[in-house]
Amino acid sequence: MNLHVVASLLARGRQLERLSDGITLLALACSLAPLLGLPLHPLAHLLCAALLLIGLAHKYWAIRVALDAELFARLGASSDLPADTQALDHALVELRLKPSASDARDWPTRSQGALALLRRQALCLTVQVVLALILPFTG
Repeated sequence: MNLHVVASLLARGRQLERLSDGITLLALACSLAPLLGLPLHPLAHLLCAALLLIGLAHKYWAIRVALDAELFARLGASSDLPADTQALDHALVELRLKPSASDARDWPTRSQGALALLRRQALCLTVQVVLALILPFTG
C-alpha cells in the first residue's frame, strides 16, 4: 500500500507542472514584449530570465517525478516485488539511467528519494510564484 500512496503523491507533480508551465509561458511572453515595441524594465527582464531558467529546472524535476510516479504505480501492483525490483534495476542499468544493477536500497528509502524529487519540483514552483508576484512591481 505504501507504494500506491507514494505513486499517488508523485502523481500530484503533474498539477505542479501545469502551473509552472503557465508561469514559464507568461515569463516568455513578457520577455518578448520589447519585440512588440513595449518597453521592459531591466529588472523585469532579469526576472523573466530567472523565471524561464527555473521553469526549465522545474520541467526536469517534473519529468523525473512523472517517471517515478509511473514506476511506483506499476510496482505497487506487483505480485512479486523482489523480482520486479530486480528487473527494474536491471532495466535502468541497461538504459544507462542508473550506474549499477546492485542497489541495496529498500522501498522505504526509494520512496523517500522519490518524494525528495517532488519536494524539489515544489520548491522550483514556489520560487517561480514568488518571482512572478514580484514582476509587476519592477516598474
